[in-house]
Amino acid sequence: MTGHKNTSTLRWLLIATAILVFALAFYLGQREHRVPLSISSVHGMQIERVVSVDGIEAWLVEDHTIPVISLSLLFRSGAALDPAGKEGLASMMAGLLDEGAGDLDSRAFQQRLADISVTLRFDASLDTFEGGLKTLTENRGEAFSLLRIALNAPRFDAEPVERIRNQILAGLAAAESDPAQIADKVWFRTAFPDHPYGRPVEGTRSGIAAVTANDLHGFIERRFGRDHLIIGVAGDITAEELTPLLDSTFGSLPARAALFDLPEARVDGGGVVVVEEDIPQSTVRFGENGIKRDDPDYFVARLLNYTLGGGGFSSRLTEEVREKRGLAYSVYSHLQTMAWGGLVRGAVGTDNASVAESLDIIRGEWKRMAEDGVSEDELNDAKTHLTGAFPLRLTSTGRIANMLTTLQYLDLGIDYLDRREELIHSVTLDDVRRVADRLLHADDLLVVVVGRPEGVTATRPSP
Repeated sequence: MTGHKNTSTLRWLLIATAILVFALAFYLGQREHRVPLSISSVHGMQIERVVSVDGIEAWLVEDHTIPVISLSLLFRSGAALDPAGKEGLASMMAGLLDEGAGDLDSRAFQQRLADISVTLRFDASLDTFEGGLKTLTENRGEAFSLLRIALNAPRFDAEPVERIRNQILAGLAAAESDPAQIADKVWFRTAFPDHPYGRPVEGTRSGIAAVTANDLHGFIERRFGRDHLIIGVAGDITAEELTPLLDSTFGSLPARAALFDLPEARVDGGGVVVVEEDIPQSTVRFGENGIKRDDPDYFVARLLNYTLGGGGFSSRLTEEVREKRGLAYSVYSHLQTMAWGGLVRGAVGTDNASVAESLDIIRGEWKRMAEDGVSEDELNDAKTHLTGAFPLRLTSTGRIANMLTTLQYLDLGIDYLDRREELIHSVTLDDVRRVADRLLHADDLLVVVVGRPEGVTATRPSP
């Protein structure tokens, strides 16, 4: 009986192997007839550059394992371009693009999205205006059509405009009593008093109140130029199927966005700002000038920051502030890269009585890193994390589509993912010491404290 089972098992294994070999051969044969303009292969994932008849470009990663398509889009202009007096225009636009378009009012548009299981979202940041679409393959035609009319023919009817306006105003009012949001807004207003980066993405009460339907329509004419459009697509669609959808969806947008330029953003000095709030624990934000993403030292700075405060329990700030002294539950630092500037920022929350000591320790670690860099073990740990954690960003079609727009936006090249590990592993201890000395200046840290910190003296007024 045992011999019979073994023979039967072997027979089925041979059959299954034959089927897999046949399927693989068929798949590869099909791929040979595909001639994308450019392909980059990363751990078996191929990135294709697809250009439509009208010259609209998208980067595509095919994945036919499930019948789902994700699209990510990005325009190279964001809330930093909101007109003076209309702060929050981009944020309000993001909330209204799926609130009715073409012949469909808000309710009908939302119902149609639900009927065909389509997810459509929009969002604004300081430097970009972004959107995302996710659809089942069988509904891709109508899904792309809904995206087309959302971008080209939004209605901006009175009811949804006022509803979204009131939602944003309610959020702004709530933020006025949130210590974390107060600290962030005060930090940026202090750091960039004369630059649009000093304004919150979500806008101001007066700015949101002033936005009109004409402002929203004008937004499309000025911002949604095809020359500023970036598209990434991932999932169950081929290059041949995607090409005509690019023209039908985006071909009617303005050819060119309005010209704009912003000055480089530099933090306006260090010092300490205290915002008095009657709360038992202070919320602290600190930071200084950093680097932009296109800086050759970017990965050196990423590895440095992992050891300084970006590595959780592996970071020096957590070890010194939390583990050794128990002064805070969370303390961290991070790099913030923007189109017109860069920052090294951090945060800590601690009892009012412990703020001064916590800041002393943070400044001390800032200085120690600037003078000594990192150890070989610390650098190896940081490299392991940056290379090992990256695949987690590619676990869904939506994440992959977002990654494709990011690669294009940052002009990293279609082969970037093939080069990324080498860029990280090539960083040396001397590189980290050099960049630490370049970036970290404890005396230049701009600190904002919201609370009633003991032993902390304000050296700058709250803006």
